[in-house]
Amino acid sequence: MAGWNADTAAGPLGAGTVTLVEGSSFCISSSNGDIHGDHPHGLFVQDARILSGWRLTVNGVALEPLAAETKEPYRALFVGRVPRADGYADSPLIVERLREVGAGFQERITVRNYALEPAGCVIVLKIEADFADLFEVKEARIQRRWDETRQADGGALSIRSTWQDVLKGMVVQAPGADITPEAVTYQVSVPAHGHWSTVLTVVPGTEETVSAAFVPPSGDGFSPRDLRRREWVEKIPVLQMGNRSIERTLRRSYDDLGALRIEDPDHPERVVVAAGAPWFMTLFGRDSLWASVMAMPVDPSLALGTLQTLADRQGTVVDPLSEEEPGKILHEVRLDVSSGLSLGGKSNYYGSVDATPLFLMVLGAVSRWGFAADTIAALLPHADRALDWIVNYGDKDGDGFVEYQRLNDQGLINQGWKDSWDGINFADGTLADPPIALSEVQAYVYVAYLSRAWLAYDAGDTAFGNELADRAARLKKQFNEQFWIPERGYYAIALDGKKRQVDACASNMGHCLLQGLIDEDKAPMVAERLLSPEMFSGWGVRTLASDMGAYNPASYHNGSVWPHDNAIVAAGLLRYGFVDEAQRIAAGMMDAAEYSDGRLPELFCGFSRDQLGAPVPYPTACSPQAWAATAPIQLVTSLMRYDPVVSAGGVWLDPVLPESFGDLHITNAPLGGGRITIDIAGSVPSVHGLPEGLVFHRGHRPWMSELVEQADHRRREARRQADGPAPV
Repeated sequence: MAGWNADTAAGPLGAGTVTLVEGSSFCISSSNGDIHGDHPHGLFVQDARILSGWRLTVNGVALEPLAAETKEPYRALFVGRVPRADGYADSPLIVERLREVGAGFQERITVRNYALEPAGCVIVLKIEADFADLFEVKEARIQRRWDETRQADGGALSIRSTWQDVLKGMVVQAPGADITPEAVTYQVSVPAHGHWSTVLTVVPGTEETVSAAFVPPSGDGFSPRDLRRREWVEKIPVLQMGNRSIERTLRRSYDDLGALRIEDPDHPERVVVAAGAPWFMTLFGRDSLWASVMAMPVDPSLALGTLQTLADRQGTVVDPLSEEEPGKILHEVRLDVSSGLSLGGKSNYYGSVDATPLFLMVLGAVSRWGFAADTIAALLPHADRALDWIVNYGDKDGDGFVEYQRLNDQGLINQGWKDSWDGINFADGTLADPPIALSEVQAYVYVAYLSRAWLAYDAGDTAFGNELADRAARLKKQFNEQFWIPERGYYAIALDGKKRQVDACASNMGHCLLQGLIDEDKAPMVAERLLSPEMFSGWGVRTLASDMGAYNPASYHNGSVWPHDNAIVAAGLLRYGFVDEAQRIAAGMMDAAEYSDGRLPELFCGFSRDQLGAPVPYPTACSPQAWAATAPIQLVTSLMRYDPVVSAGGVWLDPVLPESFGDLHITNAPLGGGRITIDIAGSVPSVHGLPEGLVFHRGHRPWMSELVEQADHRRREARRQADGPAPV
């Protein structure tokens, strides 16, 4: 995950850890379903761990895990057996724990007895609640001690805790149990070849909140999570592919994306994408923008909701502590974090150099998908404030490039997507000193200028459009002069504080391909380098080439492979016509997903596929994670070369899917307020059900630079006709 506090590494979750997620709630447990407070386990609701211990024993012993299967992103079934006291290997007692996460969780415990005689069982759940902040748990630095009171009454255990002037509570509802302040106990006799079952519920707050939290709203047995998922499934495309494993990966992406949706508390109608589980179940500027724009073919409203939510939190003042500046788009929001524990010590932290230009990039993309003109117009003042930040704060020294340098010693050292403390370095491994101008950030600024120019032309403001188009052209020329390293055939990852080329070979230049910042004559050398053995592991493009001084295949940003990064690189290669290279990346990514049940993680290690026959997991990778979940969507959409420009009345499709992907059939795809069907058979596309006024085009859709050129040409032509023939 780009973000949070990458200066501090999280402790590993451990083998067999199971993560469930729904909105801003998530649960991490061991493979037998137990939660251990001395591990980074727990039930977290709005960034607070409301349950730190949940340990089940039967007749005094913990369960031996047999299986843990995630049914949906928010529901899992744990199956274990009760070890025998007499030393025999096989036990007749099997325990099932069906857990569902929402605003808390509900767990159905079932004990099955496969013996010929009844089995007496003492079933005990020991319960702990430390109300630790997510930051404390992630970094194993829990220091606060809450004053706790426990009350067992009426089939429920209530735990209330205070710290300074903060009061928090949690309730466990356990009907039929013997309840003490420390545990709930059931003493039962399980019939021969029979079973016993009970349901427990855990929610934050008071006992009154329990009853409504997990009661199905109708008599069909579906929980609120099931109904929310059903609503999501009904509004997104239905996909069929000839390659069933790739189809499974895409369906998994849809599921994970649906589970990572969270609502803006101030505007529940706005849905945004949380960055990822377990540690980033909140709004991130960069991550949420990238994930939502890559998911537009599935649900374009996510990108709009993300823009609107970020606009409401756009910077207004200069605050060195939180790194807020006027017009700046935030880096992250924390929902229930205590002062001093988050970056900047506040709920909003702004230490991101790229979220602001990305805001403009996504606004340009959203404007192409047919949202109402007044909806886009309402965001234009925020877009202009973002432009002001780019010019007045992003480019502090006025050299034409946007740089970063943290404003206090608690903020992120590096503030691009590779934001680990050692993420930006020279070819010899030496760290770059700030202020740092990242290559991909200049690409985002370039498309930000073009996006706002196109919107200006569309509104008839030719002068403003021309000004921004000229800025974009100057930036492209300057970038290709100062970042290109001709003797090496690739672009520097950055310029350092002394305007020296930070000459490491990194994946960042692939982002510059996608935005069109790279000169045509240099693109073949960039493509060759990105797919070289030093950069391409066989599964994907590494973040850093293996012949660089800082390379480490098991690092976070210096040699690992990130799916979202690869999806962007592949799209950039396609833009410049490198189809075979993009297909290799897409095939490697889809192959990698097969080793993790169709789900691509946040990142995996950069070991060569020739050296190790399976992708090596990165120990603390988030999974599910938003821009990893949207990476397969971006990869397939890019290879379809599918994109609409509703305002220009067109839908473009020119597929180059690998033959191994098979034919593609998509129904219920959202577009321009309607739903369309897309078929690709043997690379031949067809589109059905287009809304009135839209025309299908076989070919690549106009890039933003081309849209700007076309808009400028139309304005000039209209003016020429209005002025009449030139005087003789």
